[in-house]
Amino acid sequence: MKAACLRCPLLLRRGALLFCGLLSVATLASSAHAAAEKAADADSERRLAIRREALTYEHGEGVPKDPLRAARLYCDGARLGDPEAQFSLGWMYANGRGIERDDARAAYFFSLAARQGHVQSQKMQRFVGEPGSAVPECMRPAILADDGRDVLVARTDEQKMVFGLVRQLAPEYGVSPRLALAVIRAESNFNPQALSNKNAQGLMQLIPDTSARFNVTRPFDPEQNLRGGLAYLRWLLAYF
Repeated sequence: MKAACLRCPLLLRRGALLFCGLLSVATLASSAHAAAEKAADADSERRLAIRREALTYEHGEGVPKDPLRAARLYCDGARLGDPEAQFSLGWMYANGRGIERDDARAAYFFSLAARQGHVQSQKMQRFVGEPGSAVPECMRPAILADDGRDVLVARTDEQKMVFGLVRQLAPEYGVSPRLALAVIRAESNFNPQALSNKNAQGLMQLIPDTSARFNVTRPFDPEQNLRGGLAYLRWLLAYF
């Protein structure tokens, strides 16, 4: 593990030991997977608790009605990947339900839920149009402290493609693009076809169990691998 951590870029120096240890998915032991599954159950309970609290404030059930607080709670759930929270927040924006109507933001949250197979969100997309490029403020990742310099620079066309995808996708998962790029560099050195001797695959070196958990059916497809890896990284950030 020490050798793996030496690969982490300087921009992660404050969290290098934690993330290198947790994110080297190629070396996770079976006991770690069992612990992760148990933690995933706890994370699911957390999402449900957030959604229920948001509902009480949205509808004023036993508490004063507070749509702004409900929206903030739904966004907390949306960052954790809860499709119901994503749909509910999209619905509030689409209908101006206690907050200012905003079809672009509605489309953003509907699209997140729709990609997870949320049927109502898929239907609502045709009423609000395509999401814009702007990421709602509550979904933006916290900026990691650094020295202001971009440590990682794309040098090939393939790396430029990966950088572009990361900058596009990482905000959807509430993950810092710099953190995601640092993990990719450590795991695969930006090679979408990377394959370890322990069957860790693709840019973020997802093992088959992790791919299955995050609905990655084509681990060597850059976008699918990134979505699975970013979802896993988001879970780690939320849990730890």
